Formats: sequence, structure tokens, C-alpha cells
Amino acid sequence: MEFNSINPYNGKLIDKHKSHSKDETKSILEKSQMAFNSWRKVSIAERAKMMTKVGQILREDVETYAQMITMEMGKPISESRGEVKKCALACDYYSENTATFLADEIIETDARKSFVKHEPIGTILAIMPWNFPFWQVFRFAAPTLMAGNTGILKHASNVFGCAKMIEEIFIKAGFPEGVFQNLFVDHDQTESIIAHDAIKAVTLTGSERAGSAVAALAGKYLKKSLMELGGNNAFIVWKDANIDQAVKTAITARMMNCGQSCIAAKRFILVDEIYEEFVSKFLKEVGKLKAGDTMDDSTKIGTLARKDLADELQSQVKRSIEAGAILLAGGSQNGSFHEPTVLGNVKPGMPAFEEETFGPLAAMVRAKDIDEAFELSENSKYGLGVTVCTSNIELALEMSSRVSDGAYFINELVKSDPRLPFGGTKRSGYGRELAKDGMMEFINRKTIYVKA
Repeated sequence: MEFNSINPYNGKLIDKHKSHSKDETKSILEKSQMAFNSWRKVSIAERAKMMTKVGQILREDVETYAQMITMEMGKPISESRGEVKKCALACDYYSENTATFLADEIIETDARKSFVKHEPIGTILAIMPWNFPFWQVFRFAAPTLMAGNTGILKHASNVFGCAKMIEEIFIKAGFPEGVFQNLFVDHDQTESIIAHDAIKAVTLTGSERAGSAVAALAGKYLKKSLMELGGNNAFIVWKDANIDQAVKTAITARMMNCGQSCIAAKRFILVDEIYEEFVSKFLKEVGKLKAGDTMDDSTKIGTLARKDLADELQSQVKRSIEAGAILLAGGSQNGSFHEPTVLGNVKPGMPAFEEETFGPLAAMVRAKDIDEAFELSENSKYGLGVTVCTSNIELALEMSSRVSDGAYFINELVKSDPRLPFGGTKRSGYGRELAKDGMMEFINRKTIYVKA
């Protein structure tokens, strides 16, 4: 079986990737297990040297990696460069902080000595998506490998070129054979991979449907799992907000990566007093976004990664309009390209309110006051993140408990940062990536007790 890598902007074939056979898959799993036995004994200082080298390689060849990201999934080249550089920051962060994170945790008891020791658990399977084909992998790989675990990547099939490059980067940086490997397989091998003795845990970033299926398999075989799933983030604007700044932030929050992000702002919940002003200014800024050749530095809106994704977004737009939403801008589709679209009068029950819209679609929702704004925000099966725009920072901080999501950002778009834990609630998944929390997800916290 072959997987074709197709450029969504021009439809041209980039490369073909041969699927691993069942025997090849078994060999990769066994190699990872063997590599773990020696890798876990490598000092944190030595691991850090290699991970620092990974960051250097990323920075030295940003353009090559950025071009592959853009060719395979269609985001503007300027955003792809930013993604590669962010991966390098994650490598630096874990190189510098792992020794502190994994230090013994002394706990005073009636023992002569008692403490918690932090040890790796083995091979971690990462099932990763196409929308941030480098970043999603590195935010898993950097803490996982630095902790002494080994990693196997099952990437999305439309970005296997990126997957190959990432594996090559780790090899070039000096990581031993088997510590980080790719698996080019279809979904039909997922269960046998998770069931294999080498796999000790699985992490997935993807759709709610994929997460449910993989979490069920992990549970079946008693393997730990971490799920980073979909989102339907609310972007709440109070009447005292700086509207110009809020609009500027909102454009990036919705249109970056052509809207293909779980943490993108999707529902813009605006208190009644500023609804018209915000919408008017937002529409003006949307009109300035340049679409076109994704390799052009001036392009701000690329294509969606596949035509079926654009088809789904177009369906959500049409069904929302049929339910009473008003088309304020855009609405057209041409193959994998979907025009930036703004819908007004969006209410609960409409697809643009209820569903995750994975593309450049902004839903404008009117709220009579702050209380209703939070009620509308919470009216979602997802719980990834919320933005609140206001000049009253203290009140916004006091009201953070009104939100059950995993993140609450004031006057800023919801974004991931290597220094902060990242994850959601409800159907947005469970567990945390990044920061110390992300490393501890795949660590054995071993209690050591010495009798007095």
C-alpha cells in the first residue's frame, strides 16, 4: 500500500510513501523496546545535549522544514517558519528543565527516608494530526525522550514527508537508533500496535471520533492514554474592552492556520453594547486578508489541507444559514480553498455554534450581558479554552471559575506554550501536555521508603 502526499494548493503529487508491512511494524516495535533498555540509562545531561542539537538543526534549516509543512498541508509559508522555530523552543525548554522536573521529591514521613523517584515507563505511541505537523510531534517528543522514554510516531498520512524529516532530525542530532521512529501504517493496524507489549502508553491529538476509538483500545489493553481532542473556543468581548485590539487578536485567533486549529476562537460572544462595532471592524479586517500562493510571504490565508475538509466546512455554513444565521462575508468554496467566512445572528442549535468548525469560519453570537456571555460559552460539549477581552482585569480574574475549560486567557488568544500545561475538559479530552505536567504524564512516580 502507498500513501500519496498531495499539495492541497495546486493538487500536485509531492511524494509517495510505502506502508510498513505487519512484519516491519513488529520489527519497529521490538527495536523501540530494545532501545529503551539502554536509552533510559543515558544521563539527563547527555540527553539534553542531543535535544539541544535538535533545536539547533531546526533553526539552521528552517526554510527546508517550513516548505515541507506548507507543501503538505497548505498553511502560508510564514506560519510554517514560525511553527519550526516554536519546535526549537520546546527542545531548549526541556533540555534546560528536565533535571529539575525529574529530581527526587523528598517527603517527610516517619521513615528514615522517603521520597518519590521519577522513572521512564517505556515506549510511547504518538498518533498525531496534520494541522501542525511539526509542532504537535515535538511537543510530545521533547518531554517524552528527555524523560528517558522512547517514541513511535504514527503521523497523519498526508504529512508523511514531515514525519520522515522529523525522524531524520533526531538521527542527525545523535539520538540512538530506535529511540524515535516512524510508523507508516493505516488505521487497521492501530489495535495490534497498541496491544503490543512494547507500547506502554498512547497519546493522541485529533478528532473526538479518533480519540474515542483509540482511548477505548488503550483501555482494553490497560495502557495509559492522553487525549488532546477538538475544541469550540469562545472569544468573549465585554463592553469595556479595547475593541480595536480585540478585533486584531480575534483575526489571528480565528484565521491563523486557515482556522484549522483545535484552540482557534470559533464562537465570538459579544455583549450587546459592542456587537455592531466589533462585527463591523472584524469584517473590515477579514477583507484585508490576502489569499493566494502559500509559498508567498504576503499570503495570509492558505488552503485547507484536503478538499473533504473544505466540503465539510461548506456544509456547516449552509446548514447554519438555513437555520437562521446571516452570511456577512465570504461563504464560497473552490476545491480545497474555502473563503474566510463570517456568520451573524448565530445561536445555540446551529452547526456554527454547536460543532467544531475546522476552517476560516467566524460565528458572531450576541449576548445581553456578561452573565449570558459565560452561559453561552459553557453551552458546549467541548472545553479547551476561552478568551475574555476587557479592561477590567481583576473582575476577569475573579470570574475565571465561571469557565470549565482547560485554559482561560485574558486579552490574548488561546495558545500553547512549552512553559504552560495544555489540555482540555469534557469532550476536548484529558491529560496535559507541555510544562512539567506534560513530562509527568509518562513517568512512573515511584515511592521509595526506608524504615527508620
